[in-house]
Amino acid sequence: MEGDPTLRLRIFDLNCWAIRYLSKRRQERVRLIGDTLRREGFDLVLLQEVCSEQDYSDLKVKLAGCYPFSHYFRSGVIGSGLCVFSRFPILDTLLYQYSLNGYPYMLQHGDWFCGKSVGISVGVTAPLLSLSLQLHAEYCREKDAYLPHRLVQAWELAQFIRHTSKAADVVVLGGDLNMHPEDVGIRLLRGWTGLRDAFAEATRFEGCKNGCTLVPDNCFTDKSELLPFPLGIRIDYILYKAISSFTVKCEELKTTTGPALGTDIPFSDHEAVMATLHIQRQGQPVGATHGTADLALVDVVTEARTEVGVGLRAAQRQRYSSGRMAVLALLLLLLQAAAALGTLAGLGTEQPFPKLSFCLLAFLALGVLALATGLHLFHTMEVKMLHGTEDQMWMALRALQEHP
Repeated sequence: MEGDPTLRLRIFDLNCWAIRYLSKRRQERVRLIGDTLRREGFDLVLLQEVCSEQDYSDLKVKLAGCYPFSHYFRSGVIGSGLCVFSRFPILDTLLYQYSLNGYPYMLQHGDWFCGKSVGISVGVTAPLLSLSLQLHAEYCREKDAYLPHRLVQAWELAQFIRHTSKAADVVVLGGDLNMHPEDVGIRLLRGWTGLRDAFAEATRFEGCKNGCTLVPDNCFTDKSELLPFPLGIRIDYILYKAISSFTVKCEELKTTTGPALGTDIPFSDHEAVMATLHIQRQGQPVGATHGTADLALVDVVTEARTEVGVGLRAAQRQRYSSGRMAVLALLLLLLQAAAALGTLAGLGTEQPFPKLSFCLLAFLALGVLALATGLHLFHTMEVKMLHGTEDQMWMALRALQEHP
């Protein structure tokens, strides 16, 4: 923005739901997304769940003319699915993978295998720090087993932004946060970083009622999950803030509303979010802002720490159960080994069990031992991460209370 005190930045954000073998009409929708992005000509495009690198490569080729700069963030077994396309040069990129991301044995959910992350790209505009990200899905709001993990992710994301945005002038975050606007995680993220919600700040809005991005009218949406929310829910966000000598205002925010133009299908099971930000240089630097240290923020951090503590105690119970199972399996193996050695040494009578049954029991015990040991190690790491986050939040609370 050298020599130009103002800039209008048009941003497109979408959870593409482009998971190979699982997502319906994936290739058709990816082509549709590419055609729309090429026609509309946004300045910055933030995409999630582009889990096939071939889909990213196809988009990159198609969009090379209008988005000459792009990056794909690789993570996990399946892939983070995060990518960014930009009209402006990308100077640097960084991927941060959350320390907790669900459970590997919950195969039906698969978040652990995706390696949920936040991808950061630094551009020459302003300079602009842009982030594309996705947090762990909720799956069941009434009994949300992943809430502690999602809070750890929100906390790590907030800390990540605080420590990486000091050299930036403008921060833009777009992604599927899998949290409702009033959930403790989103309040923690916004309060601790000072990020502003484009939907709440927009001068003009056009799209689904209340800015919802997961709506019952979408043909790809699981209607049963939205029964308590007849209008839908808002879980996709564009957040932003200005640092140093810049100010940012959201002139307009839009969401898609069903099938794409000229087709019978929407882009994804999520609605896209499009924001127009007005960035302006001020005369004097205003300094970095990292949130407001007030009573409301203290309450939010306290609530988040309480939920993390609940998750910590649950993880400790799971660690104890898996450890006990491993010990029992080991004892069974030792008893079988003692019986086998006694038989070989001629110290006892004939083996009381048929050899086949004896071997099957040994293999079963080995399998249980390996599985229980793996679970014990995983939950040990989970306990350490939850405990560490709880300690960090306690330090933050103490700092807020002593130096408001």
